[in-house]
Amino acid sequence: MTEQFQYQRGNLGWIEVICGSMFSGKSEELIRRLRRAQIARQRVQIFKPKIDSRYSEDHIVSHSEMKLKSQLVATASEILEQLDTRTQVVGIDEGQFFDMPLVSVCNKMADLGKRVIVAGLDQDYRGRPFDPMPQLLSIAEYITKTLAICMRCGAPANRTQRIVDNPDRLLVGASDMYEARCRLCFEPPLD
Repeated sequence: MTEQFQYQRGNLGWIEVICGSMFSGKSEELIRRLRRAQIARQRVQIFKPKIDSRYSEDHIVSHSEMKLKSQLVATASEILEQLDTRTQVVGIDEGQFFDMPLVSVCNKMADLGKRVIVAGLDQDYRGRPFDPMPQLLSIAEYITKTLAICMRCGAPANRTQRIVDNPDRLLVGASDMYEARCRLCFEPPLD
């Protein structure tokens, strides 16, 4: 854990957001932070959206195959319903797949003294802000922006290029449907 988190003491909660493009290590960083909390013997609860069953139904899984047991929820409000009052750290993966109430749910948990860590895409496949992540970024105490490697030129990549023809904003997939791209190589769809 970096030093920036060490001065948060007592019953004070806060929100951390890990954002970036696909294949940038967001879930990996989330898992790393949650494992450290577990090693510190803190009570941890981890949630992921039901829509994301790419690798596992009951684990958050990174593209590098790191994984951690999690609970499936359909909506952000279900996180509060399933939250154990003794939980100290709450991890949420794929924040972009949740509804807008995720922002108030995270605020409420932080107000209750929880450390809340959310990982998710900050931009959609068009390069536009991906709700509710921008709203979470605006209220978070700590933000980590991760970068991938552009699949075209090898430069740092902060965009997600959809490589299949599908106009749906929510299309769950992996390397068979998406590539990381830099600003120069990114080709937003024409629509």
